[in-house]
Amino acid sequence: MSNLIRGSFVQLEQYCRKEEYKGWDPYDGLNSKVFQAMPVLPKNRITRLMWIQFIKKFPINLRPVLKISKEYNPKGIALFISGYSQLSKVPGYEKEAIDTITFLSDKILTLKTPGYSGSCWGYNFDWESRAFFQKKYTPTIVATTYVANALIDAYETTGNRNYLDTAISAKDFILNDLNRTFNENGDFVFSYSPHDHTSVFNASLLGAKLLSRIYCYTEEEELVQLAKKAVAYCCSYQNSDGSWYYSTLPFHQWIDNFHTGFNLECISEYATFSKDNSFNKNFNKGMTYYLNTFFDKKGRSKYYNNSLFPIDIHAPSQLVITLAKANLFNENKVLIDRVLKWTIENMQSSKGYFYFQISKYYSNKIPYMRWSQGWIFYAFAEYLKQETNN
Repeated sequence: MSNLIRGSFVQLEQYCRKEEYKGWDPYDGLNSKVFQAMPVLPKNRITRLMWIQFIKKFPINLRPVLKISKEYNPKGIALFISGYSQLSKVPGYEKEAIDTITFLSDKILTLKTPGYSGSCWGYNFDWESRAFFQKKYTPTIVATTYVANALIDAYETTGNRNYLDTAISAKDFILNDLNRTFNENGDFVFSYSPHDHTSVFNASLLGAKLLSRIYCYTEEEELVQLAKKAVAYCCSYQNSDGSWYYSTLPFHQWIDNFHTGFNLECISEYATFSKDNSFNKNFNKGMTYYLNTFFDKKGRSKYYNNSLFPIDIHAPSQLVITLAKANLFNENKVLIDRVLKWTIENMQSSKGYFYFQISKYYSNKIPYMRWSQGWIFYAFAEYLKQETNN
C-alpha cells in the first residue's frame, strides 16, 4: 500500500507544481468574462446561482471557452502549505518542502483582504449561494481559518515570525468583524462572513479551532473561553445518533461526509489546544457515526448519510486528516488504506490530478486545484508523515 500511495503522490505533486498551484474552482463560474459581458444576467441573483451550479455540475470543462482563468485561491494555497508542512517531516522531502512553503506563504500574504480588524482572506471569485452573495475576496471564517492555520504551520516549519504574527492577527477578524448568534445558554455560533448571520456548524467550529490554537501562543484566556462557547453551541445541535445537519437553516438540513469530518477535526483540535475535554462524549458519538456511516466495504466514500453519490474527492481526503488530527490514524489504518486505494484507482488521472466527483451515471473529471488537488495533497502528506512516525 505504501508504494501505491507514494507513487500516486509523486504524480500528484508533479502536476500541482507544473500548474504552479493555480487552477479552476467548482464555484468560479462568475469569473467568466463571457458571463460578465452579458448586460442583464450577472445582476440577477437567480441567474447567478443557476450559472454557478450549471458550470459546477456540467461534466465537460467549459471554462476555457467561457474565459475563466486559472488563479490562486487563498484556501487552496493554504492546503498546500499545510500539506508541505507535514511533508517537511518526511525524509527526503525536507528542503523541497521548506522552499515551497516559503514561496506559497509569501504569496498568500499578498492576497489578504484589507479593511478589517485583522488578517483575513476570501475566495478569488464572486459567489452566489442559497444563503448569501459574496463578492470576490469577501473574507470568510472558512478561508481565513485555513490560511491562518497554514501560516502557523509555516511558522512552526520555517521559524519565520511574520507568518505567526499574521496568523495571530486573524483572531481580531473573528472576534470583531463576524456576527454571532446566541442560544439561551449564552453560547454562540460565528457567522460565515461579516455580511450574514448564518449558523453553519463546521465554519464556526473552524473559528473555535483557530482561536484555541492561537491561545497556545498568546495565552489570552478570552480566546479559549470564547472558543468553548462556540464548540458548546454546535454540540448542542448534535443529533442523538451523533450526526449534525450542515446548519440551522431549513434548506441546509442535510448530513454529509466531509462536513461531519470537519466538525470532528475541529472539536478534537480544540481539546488538544485548550486541554479541555468537556466535549469528549460529543466527539466519540460523532466519530462512531462518521466511521460507521460514510465509508463502504469497497472503500467508496458516501457523500450523504443516505446516499453514496456523488462520490466527492473531499471525503476520502478529510477522512485521513480527521483521523490523523484526532490521533486515530493507526487504529483505523485498514479503513484509510481501503478508501485511498479505491480513490487512487478510480479517481486519479494518468496525468496525476484527481477528479472532482463520480456520479451515478457519469464522472466529473475537471482538475480543480482547491477542491480536489489541494485536499488530496494535504491528505497524502499527512499519511506519509504518519507512516514515517510509525
